[in-house]
Amino acid sequence: MPKLSPIRSKELIVILEKQGFHNVHQKGSHVRMLHSDGRRTTIPVHAGEKIGVGLLRKILRDTNISRNEFEKLK
Repeated sequence: MPKLSPIRSKELIVILEKQGFHNVHQKGSHVRMLHSDGRRTTIPVHAGEKIGVGLLRKILRDTNISRNEFEKLK
C-alpha cells in the first residue's frame, strides 16, 4: 500500500470535485464538500500549509476513497 504524504488543500479539493463532490458551504477557512449520495467532509484551507497525513486519512475515510484509488487520482 502506498504511503500517504501531505497535500495542499486546493489539490485535494480538485481531486474530490473529480469524484463528484461539490462545495456546499465555506465559513472562514473551512470548505464543506458534499457528494450526491450523502458523503460529506470538511477541508481546511490555510495558505502555505498542507493537510497532514492524519487529517488526510480521516478525509479519505469520510469520503470512502481508498488509498490506492487516491494515489491514482493524484
